[in-house]
Amino acid sequence: MSVIYLETFINADREIVFDLARNIDLHQQSTSRTDEKAIAGRTSGLIENNETVTWRAKHLGIYQTLTTKIISMEKPYRFTDEMQKGAFTSLRHQHIFKEIKGKTLMIDIFEFESPLGIIGKIFNTLFLAGYLKTFLIERNKLIKTTAESLASSKKAI
Repeated sequence: MSVIYLETFINADREIVFDLARNIDLHQQSTSRTDEKAIAGRTSGLIENNETVTWRAKHLGIYQTLTTKIISMEKPYRFTDEMQKGAFTSLRHQHIFKEIKGKTLMIDIFEFESPLGIIGKIFNTLFLAGYLKTFLIERNKLIKTTAESLASSKKAI
């Protein structure tokens, strides 16, 4: 199993960051280059515990679908989604939010396993882990800029 671990410091309240991280509309904005769209289950707004979303996106030149379910949620501290259907053998994404001096540390723990045994492991190592890490970093940049913009607007009032 491959694991991607990311930390993103955000100058905004944890509640704002938590909600942005589970906002389907914002996720679609961050993935515009892959034409990712929510096509079934929860397709807009804030996804909640036990809800599913099915995504359709073009990755590596091929349109694919992926259904994930929020399997646990403790607002505003953490939530976890897992693949229900898709191209991976398994996929689990933990989202953790820690408050540090009025700011938020957002932690992503993204675990995945590709099919095809040793060929899948080699593909993960040589290409897929880097591709998915870049995908998550782009998403996190949009969460960060949006959250900090919202926090700045609140302070101006």
